[in-house]
Amino acid sequence: MQPVVYILYSNKLTRFYTGVTTLSADERLEHHLEKKYGKGHYTQKADDWTLFHCIECEDFFQARRMELYIKRMKSSVYIRNLKKYPELVDKLLIKFQSI
Repeated sequence: MQPVVYILYSNKLTRFYTGVTTLSADERLEHHLEKKYGKGHYTQKADDWTLFHCIECEDFFQARRMELYIKRMKSSVYIRNLKKYPELVDKLLIKFQSI
């Protein structure tokens, strides 16, 4: 399966969570909802996570770099714009493509 950058949203926290996986985004969401990632994991704070957006990548290296970039932006507006304006995602895929 292709690596995916996935973005979850919690109404309870009014926060986003960005991650990367080689599973399907739906399967990874289920793991977060089932609290499979330990007590200290950020997604433990809420039980209402929904899949907000996902981005298929060429390889894990590209996906990981995109995930870190999105996290460094620290902006819910930026995350919402990724979904609203697909050309932003296209630019990220080009920026972080493997050489």
